[in-house]
Parts: sequence; C-alpha cells; structure tokens
Amino acid sequence: MGIGSEVEEGAEMKCRVCGSALRASITDLPFKVSERTIVILKDLPVAQCEACIEYLIADAVFAKVEALLSGVDASVELEIIPFAA
Repeated sequence: MGIGSEVEEGAEMKCRVCGSALRASITDLPFKVSERTIVILKDLPVAQCEACIEYLIADAVFAKVEALLSGVDASVELEIIPFAA
C-alpha cells in the first residue's frame, strides 16, 4: 500500500481498484498490532480514492507508521496516537 518515489510530483494517480482519481487527504486509520491490540493513528496523510474506500500510504509515511507501531505496548487494547509528519 505504499506510494513509491517513482510517482511524479503533480501527476494524477489512479485507484488500482476502481480507476478513479486519488487525492491527498488526512484521515484516521486503525492498525491491529497484536491479537488484542488496536492502534488508531490520527491525522495520517494518505492518497484517498474519490470513489471507493481504497487508499495508499507513501513509503516515507509508512516508515514512520512502522516506527510508531513498533513502540506500542501490546498489553493495551486500544491506543490512539497522533501522527506527526
């Protein structure tokens, strides 16, 4: 689900599911990090499809997401973390 560096600046990206345009958006997304732990990342920058629920996360953003999720306490059932770019 990453947006690679091969994407040109200003180029319109298309959804791989429905073919509609993807637009830069800020959203909250849940991530299940263990059998009983869910983390919600708030204000996450994504490329969101205008027509369906598909989204892409840029590689640089996903690297930060992985770093945030690796530090989560797995004994907590729900954690909400603000994403700071």
